[in-house]
Amino acid sequence: MIGVVVPVHDEEGCLDACLDALRTAATWPLLLGEAVSILIVLDACSDKSQRIVLAHAMQTDWRWRLDCIAVNARNVGAARAAGARVLLQRGARWLAFTDADTRVSPAWLSAQLALNADAVCGTVAVDDWSPHAGHADALREHFRHTYTDADGHRHIHGANLGVRASVYLRAGGFAPLACSEDVALVAALQACGAHIAWSAAPRVTTSARRNARARGGFGDTLLQVVAALGVAAVQAT
Repeated sequence: MIGVVVPVHDEEGCLDACLDALRTAATWPLLLGEAVSILIVLDACSDKSQRIVLAHAMQTDWRWRLDCIAVNARNVGAARAAGARVLLQRGARWLAFTDADTRVSPAWLSAQLALNADAVCGTVAVDDWSPHAGHADALREHFRHTYTDADGHRHIHGANLGVRASVYLRAGGFAPLACSEDVALVAALQACGAHIAWSAAPRVTTSARRNARARGGFGDTLLQVVAALGVAAVQAT
């Protein structure tokens, strides 16, 4: 069985799109009918996130399962680890991780498995820069020139990460970190000699939202770039 973990903290605005995309990936023909278990980890949610998950769970069939657990960690590393523990207990052989503001491609899971690696670090794409009105064009260009969306990159994103279950356990799993939990896991994987594929084949599209959830994460990095662009614009006038 393939397990997918999605940490969620008040994500009612983007969960529908995330779950629609995951359903397509979980039933993709290239998986050859292998079961997929998607687990949403509701971390201190006070919005309609749980209601949205339960509505999507009613659409499951023999190929995929969707359910949720609730934690009160307010910590993305702890949330990912909690989800992984449950899926390992269910017998997952492969763990894939993404985020609620991200839409995975139909072949996301099959592309990870096809790389035949212990772990897969994928890239992210952004198709809507409008949340950064006034800086959208400059931010898009900055991303295009500084981000390597190709095989051999060295980016690490919790929104596009996969790992063999046995190797995840050998590396010690996710640490309870409020940010950079994905970077810490990859460092642990490298330390234990895991074969990591740095690939752009597993595709995901993530948001450029301004209300970044984790300090130091992708969204927060974009906000820092926008701030720097603003300073540069003032200095140029």
